[in-house]
Amino acid sequence: MSRSPTPPATSAPARPLPDDRTGPAAALPDGSAGLALIKPAVRAQSAYILRAPPARRKLNQNECPLDLPPPLKRAILDAVAAAPWQRYPEFVPGELLERLAAHYRWRPDGILAGNGSNELIQATLSVTLGAGDAVVAPSPTFSLYRLLTGVLGGRYIGVPLGADFEYDVDRLISNVVRERARVIVLNSPNNPTGSALPAGAVERILRDTEALVVCDEAYAEFGGPSAIPLLARSSRLVVLRTFSKAMGLAGLRFGVALAHPEVTAELAKGKLPYNVNLVTLAAAAAALREGPLFAERTRQIVATRDRFVARLATLSGITVYPTAANFVLFRCRTVPAREVFRRLYDEYGILVRDVSNAGELTECLRISIGTDDDMDADLAAMAEIFGRPNCPA
Repeated sequence: MSRSPTPPATSAPARPLPDDRTGPAAALPDGSAGLALIKPAVRAQSAYILRAPPARRKLNQNECPLDLPPPLKRAILDAVAAAPWQRYPEFVPGELLERLAAHYRWRPDGILAGNGSNELIQATLSVTLGAGDAVVAPSPTFSLYRLLTGVLGGRYIGVPLGADFEYDVDRLISNVVRERARVIVLNSPNNPTGSALPAGAVERILRDTEALVVCDEAYAEFGGPSAIPLLARSSRLVVLRTFSKAMGLAGLRFGVALAHPEVTAELAKGKLPYNVNLVTLAAAAAALREGPLFAERTRQIVATRDRFVARLATLSGITVYPTAANFVLFRCRTVPAREVFRRLYDEYGILVRDVSNAGELTECLRISIGTDDDMDADLAAMAEIFGRPNCPA
């Protein structure tokens, strides 16, 4: 407030970026001595970095297409201006905690706030994983799970999704049991596929395994069942939510972990203190006061998504996968995905996410749901590209 699995943003940008390896750094000594002190498990990972060129229609990061209304922004800034900047912020102000509890229908002492839900993923894994401990997750999924597991010295086990990227719950359970996994991470709806867990899946996994079940619900406002009602029945469940997607606060970084109060007290040991700043706290409180606004925006995004998917599926040369999120995954059949990605950007100013280098996602692209105008423009561009696939750019 949220996203090998989804490529860790190593997708090549449509245009080359400037080379910044010149200047004073050119005179530095050889880095091998310092690198030798970095853990091999860390050096084996790819950092999560996304360098994206500017685009007229930015549809590559699953962001909300609408900014906050100016009056709401002003109210947030006024609240920040009135606060003492020389003081550390509260971890979570009591009033905000009560609003979060009401919003998620969970007890305030079972809520831990963080600098985005990504930090809470890191905190959860850091307090649970020991060297060699297994983490099970679907494949493909959000690449941060694999990265953090590797950095922390754990074993990451990706369990393939079905032919249409649907969850295979039986296969997930068997892998958790066989590997004696300490944690299973379930991204639902799943990034980058858009697939949601079927009803009853989390109950089955809690019943049939002994692992900590982490449900990353960054996109849950857009569709699929939530695991929040199960929190009252198991202390082995952690539900993560973000304000980055449906609430459009990706630039301010706010997320929460919901769990048994004794578990959230332990998760707090894995995160840094005072790292949710005054601006973010004020924005989160303001967003919660504007529930109807964000509920209506979410309905609009879902309606736009459904119209877009129905129309996209009529184009020849692509396969569109079912989605419950604010993005759509499709596979290019008659034009290479890299060509489609490049032409969308170069010829039409549309930036999507190229995930085609990630194993099961061969020839796949992912597009975020923008405004109706954005999606109409993308449909028109796609129709032209797939209608004249061999036309030079």
